[in-house]
Amino acid sequence: MIEVTTEAVEKLKSIMVDEEAMDAALRVVVVPAGDGVQYMLTLESEQHEDDILTEIDGVRVLIDADSAPIMEGAKIDYVEDLMRSGFIIDNPNIAMSTGGCGCGGNCSCGGH
Repeated sequence: MIEVTTEAVEKLKSIMVDEEAMDAALRVVVVPAGDGVQYMLTLESEQHEDDILTEIDGVRVLIDADSAPIMEGAKIDYVEDLMRSGFIIDNPNIAMSTGGCGCGGNCSCGGH
């Protein structure tokens, strides 16, 4: 359903250690924003009844039932270079995706 790159998995594991949240899962929520969407990433320990659960290399990813069709085939990556650092979501279902979510930017996944 969703791809998470090795770089993103490693960063998520690092954040989980820093936040002392090794049992948490990454929750991905898609929120309409103008002509596109915005992604919210959070660490949560509770799975809801209608969540879609995917496990990738030991990291659990939760997607709510409303967001799941939009996230089908999407890829979560982590980029760190001189210009930016953060999680980037590449979503083929969104004509002009608003990009991603830079930890330290507009998501609350514990990154710095």
